[in-house]
Amino acid sequence: MTGIIVTGHGSFATGITSGLKLLAGEPTHYQMVDFLPEDSVDTLTEKLKAAAKRLWECQEIMIYADLTGGSPFNVSIRVKMEGDKPVEVIGGANLPMILEAYMARERAENVEILARSTLEAGKNAAVWFQVSGEMDDDYEE
Repeated sequence: MTGIIVTGHGSFATGITSGLKLLAGEPTHYQMVDFLPEDSVDTLTEKLKAAAKRLWECQEIMIYADLTGGSPFNVSIRVKMEGDKPVEVIGGANLPMILEAYMARERAENVEILARSTLEAGKNAAVWFQVSGEMDDDYEE
């Protein structure tokens, strides 16, 4: 089983988890780590390491962070480099990406394939809605 950790600034992880619960039920082999205003980078590091430790029974871990280059992402990279099991880190996480990871992790051959598929799901979920065509002649400004 692949464990999932979601982290981000403020209550990002709590919010994503709330949406995931609504769509997929109570998650298992899943941890959320918020980087709150009162947290230091050292506190965040300890919180992420503790989350990874709680997923001890998982063979591999996916970490999803809100912003590429932000503290949660950078600390997640350190957790990856210091860990003793396969860990992949993706920045720019969104709910469709996390939902895909949660639903697809049992059938993914390995964590790298899961990382690719969830990254694609997150990208494909972003759309720009535009109304095309001319305005109705009866429209007045």
